[in-house]
Amino acid sequence: MSEEREGEQERENEGLVAMDSSESRWVFQDEDDSDVDEDDEDLPRVGMDSDDDDNAEQRLIRTGPRIDSFDVEALEVPGAQRNDYEDFSLGKRIILAFQTLGVVFGDVGTSPLYTFSVMFNKAPVNGDEDVLGALSLVLYTLILISLVKYVLVVLWANDDGEGGTFALYSLICRHAKVSLLPNQLPSDARISSFRLKVPSAELERSLKIKERLETSLTLKKLLLMLVLVGTAMVIADGAVTPAMSVMSAVGGLKVGISGITHEQVVMISVAFLVVLFSVQKYGTSKVGLAVGPALFIWFCSLGGIGIYNLVKYDSSVLRAFNPVHIYYFFKRNSTKAWLSLGGCLLCATGSEAMFADLCYFSVRSIQLAFVFLVLPCLLLGYLGQAAYLMENQGNYEQVFFSSVPSGAFWPVFIIAIVAALIASRAMTTATFSCIKQSTALGCFPRLKIIHTSRKFMGQIYIPVINWFLLVFCLVFVFSTSSIDEMGNAYGIAEVGVMMMTTVLVTIVMLLIWQINIIIVLSFLVIFLGMELTFFSSVLWSVGDGSWIILVFAVIMFFIMFIWNYGSKLKYETEVKQKMSMDLMRELGSSLGTIRAPGIGLVYNELVKGIPAIFGHFITTLPAIHSMIIFVCIKYVPVPVVPQNERFLFRRVCPKSYHIFRCIARYGYKDVRKENHQAFEQLLIESLEKFIRREAQERSLESDGDEESDSEDEHSSSKILIAPNGSVYSLGVPLLSEYQETSQPTSEPSTSDGVRPQPSSEPLSSDAEQSLERELSFIRKAKESGVVYLLGHGDIRARKDSWFIKKLVINYFYAFLRKNCRRGIANLSVPHTHLMQVAMTYMV
Repeated sequence: MSEEREGEQERENEGLVAMDSSESRWVFQDEDDSDVDEDDEDLPRVGMDSDDDDNAEQRLIRTGPRIDSFDVEALEVPGAQRNDYEDFSLGKRIILAFQTLGVVFGDVGTSPLYTFSVMFNKAPVNGDEDVLGALSLVLYTLILISLVKYVLVVLWANDDGEGGTFALYSLICRHAKVSLLPNQLPSDARISSFRLKVPSAELERSLKIKERLETSLTLKKLLLMLVLVGTAMVIADGAVTPAMSVMSAVGGLKVGISGITHEQVVMISVAFLVVLFSVQKYGTSKVGLAVGPALFIWFCSLGGIGIYNLVKYDSSVLRAFNPVHIYYFFKRNSTKAWLSLGGCLLCATGSEAMFADLCYFSVRSIQLAFVFLVLPCLLLGYLGQAAYLMENQGNYEQVFFSSVPSGAFWPVFIIAIVAALIASRAMTTATFSCIKQSTALGCFPRLKIIHTSRKFMGQIYIPVINWFLLVFCLVFVFSTSSIDEMGNAYGIAEVGVMMMTTVLVTIVMLLIWQINIIIVLSFLVIFLGMELTFFSSVLWSVGDGSWIILVFAVIMFFIMFIWNYGSKLKYETEVKQKMSMDLMRELGSSLGTIRAPGIGLVYNELVKGIPAIFGHFITTLPAIHSMIIFVCIKYVPVPVVPQNERFLFRRVCPKSYHIFRCIARYGYKDVRKENHQAFEQLLIESLEKFIRREAQERSLESDGDEESDSEDEHSSSKILIAPNGSVYSLGVPLLSEYQETSQPTSEPSTSDGVRPQPSSEPLSSDAEQSLERELSFIRKAKESGVVYLLGHGDIRARKDSWFIKKLVINYFYAFLRKNCRRGIANLSVPHTHLMQVAMTYMV
């Protein structure tokens, strides 16, 4: 029986979609993929013929390929408007550039507080040449990594305005099926925000890379590992940045007050950190008015102090722009110079934050702010400190505050404290955003997420992570004895993220941008080579106490890896154990029990098939609802799914069963804040629209059967344009006439209560009566009430499994799953509307 079913499925796969060009291979599914659901077996096949398989492709081209019901819905939805900053005028971009100062550049702006201090603790100054060499290293690190790599290259590798490690992973997943969770659907590619780029015929390299990534499980796992390592380093960076920034700023008290001790600096820093994490819940937007001007004053202070020191002490440090001084520096100091690279890297800290915080601003605004304000002020600041050190070579411990003119010390100290707090706050917010992205893509346990701004949906607060970061931050401050150890730990976190970003952007260059291979290799060799050199330096000093950051990153990596591994096993097991359609046929339309009035929303994670847990419902309960909707909350690799593209429907079993499948699609940046009433209203309105359209399609299909062959041939040239701009040949009958009438298509309904517009195509009287009966049935079921049927599927390792697998699944994953947030919590469903059944799968 199973072999017959497999053969039947293979024949269906051959008749799914017939496309002429290589573009279809890229935008749609491959020939061996299928979006046919087992629960569609009893439905009439739209656009399919009963002829022999040999004529299937020719017949499909003539009469229009069979399109899945999910695909039809996705194709019909008009393109959503994009919030595109790039169309702004120059004046608006300048305003945005000013606003970036407080959110994007706080971290890199505070690096002059500690860069030279950490460098010269590793390689003490023994002459003017050492100062020039160290300055030259800093200048070219800032120019090459921050300016060339991030501002000019990496910022363009954004995911429709979103930046960060998981945004890059999402972008790659959208162009190649590399996600380990097997829940991708071809209909996902019809979302208007997918914006896939179709490769040209001469660039076969991109297609080969795509196919290689999709067919190699090893490469998929390796790619996920790289993403998880990068994300773990970002989270570690979010814990180290506050400690490093605040400690460096408060350390200026040693210059202003001679009697203050290191222990007192630590306690004052701890007080600032507690206050910082305590006010994090109020959101960035609450204090946004003071953030931009404060950082503007800070950067102006850096530039002004730098110019003052150049004039007062030694302007000859401008010779450091000659890179030969880097060679002299390494020749004089050899191993010590190599160890000082960890401190040199600190001048580029915050470069990754520029990319991670991209969601708030445009690429152009960040580039304008960095090139015309941030970079010049930073260069002047470092040049001024080097000029001061040329005459005061022993004062490198607190070189920044020592180089400040005595009359301006306390104002600059206060501004430095404010800048450090802003930098810490921005990095913590970026950490929250990164965790939310990883949660949506199935790589982090679900946690409570609070949206702190109604205007900017990217500004979020995660209480558990906030206090977790505070605890680790305090432990880190108390366990490290000097700013050098902090700087080394900071360097480990930063360079780890940078290396992962370099590799992922290289994949984007090859797979998506499709640029010359020489340029790609040059980017990879230059920047990955630099970062590996920096990494070797900070890793050599890991025994000094900075090992604690590696332990923290490893813990975060294993949490994400175990959650992804367990979720993948759970999903695959549910797919294997889904209910058979033969069993559904035997039960009949009554499902073997009493059909009580009402709607039952069965929540599950499957995008195809009937979940096994539904069998527990119908065998446990004496009655089941008259209408059943299998609801799957699915995250797709795009930042935002427009509201009118949220739901896709399909009928499961014949019409008399009154069973439907609904996939509710969300992007990783989407806010799920609907209450259960609003969610139900959206869902029911979209279901009514689906049923209306299904009736229209049946009417069009019956009309098409009566047309002549000549009309069929004429209609075969008709096309349908998808929201992402791709063109698909549909032929007759499926929606071709409906789309070409220049009438507005009936958009999926939203919660504003607007009814879908009826089609201009008349329905027969019998079809109209059938449609009205079903719509009336839905309304009556809605009036009887909606109940949420929740299935809690847990997994346990089999007795014959390896010990490590038992440990991971039965203890670690079970602990994470027990303490994570339930997916239904976002809908605020009353307990009187909930019904739960638990089921355990052996994996």
